[in-house]
Amino acid sequence: MTIYTSMPLELVFEGFKDQLGPFVDITISGIRMQVEPISPGIGKIIRLMDCPLDAYLRPELSPGTVIAYGSVM
Repeated sequence: MTIYTSMPLELVFEGFKDQLGPFVDITISGIRMQVEPISPGIGKIIRLMDCPLDAYLRPELSPGTVIAYGSVM
């Protein structure tokens, strides 16, 4: 990765290593995703990690979508 900037690197990378809350990696229908648990068995999609390219176009798999995953695991 190359970054061209006139800003100090301390400002550019501030908070880069800070990780938000605990995430869970789950697989549903062959799509591996990272989910932030909201309540038991329900979570918000953070990102898709391993899936076919057309899965990124499906609105039900977009980041921020709330899904049920408890019975699928």
